[in-house]
Amino acid sequence: MFSCAMTFYVYMMASAPAGTLYTGSTDDLCRRVVEHRDKIMRGFTARYGVIRLVWFEPHDTRESAFRRERRIKDWNRRWKIELIERQNPHWEDLIATLEIGDNAEGFLRRMEKAPRAVATE
Repeated sequence: MFSCAMTFYVYMMASAPAGTLYTGSTDDLCRRVVEHRDKIMRGFTARYGVIRLVWFEPHDTRESAFRRERRIKDWNRRWKIELIERQNPHWEDLIATLEIGDNAEGFLRRMEKAPRAVATE
């Protein structure tokens, strides 16, 4: 399990396996995933139903995470898919791999209400 404590992350979300992709960086991965799932912020992920956490990478500094995010955003789609599939070949939602910490009850309640991506074979 990974902790959602003060670590910086680069992450990718998807609408479905090999679906629409979004790349971002954050210092609170759990909060950010909930924001995407609950469509709290209007924008790309809300418009295209990008709610599945499919890849993430911890970084020691905000600057390192930001540089990596920018690099990945410049990649072509095939490279992004290859990166995801090296860590997550079945495109599983990785939210279950995160430690939620003290806010577990509220977080899980919100996750129960969040729409779920349907896996396709």
